[in-house]
Amino acid sequence: MRRWKGVEPSTIIRGMAGRRRDKLAVIKSLSLPFTVLLVIPALLLSGTNGFRSGWGLGQAYDALIVCVGSVIIGAGLYLLVTTIRLFWDVGKGTLAPWAPPKKLVVSGPYRYVRNPMISGVLLVLLGESVVFGSVAIFIWAILFFIINHFYFIFSEEPGLVRRFGEEYLRYRENVPRWLPRLKPWRDGQG
Repeated sequence: MRRWKGVEPSTIIRGMAGRRRDKLAVIKSLSLPFTVLLVIPALLLSGTNGFRSGWGLGQAYDALIVCVGSVIIGAGLYLLVTTIRLFWDVGKGTLAPWAPPKKLVVSGPYRYVRNPMISGVLLVLLGESVVFGSVAIFIWAILFFIINHFYFIFSEEPGLVRRFGEEYLRYRENVPRWLPRLKPWRDGQG
């Protein structure tokens, strides 16, 4: 078989197939935030007050409320995209439980809080509840937080201890689960 720059063609084909599988894993993993942030809120809106913006306080107030909600959504999306990218680039995995990071991610927003991805999702849901004047989406955000809180305590964190051992235990000891630290944590510096 002919080599290209010292590499077997079968190696190149396997590498291309691996990248395709990686992209598929990312796409599949994005079904989680898509469902939580778009599908469920759309169903809630269609079943409650419908797709309207603001809280019905008058055009000027509703415009201000929509702007505030949009800023909250933007902050949440920024945090969510940043953390997903860190999982991919640093952790070599995805946000989905079926393709988790292979390396513990303790950089970026993870230096301040252990679950910034969920914080990003919660910000988006909060922003959506503000923009659409939806108590139902706000309740969904609270329910989503409660579900994740117990999931992290009883499943995610024990799994991280098994996968990453002492490295995760040291991180968990120094970085809070939900409320961010004021100063970024640096391993070995407390």
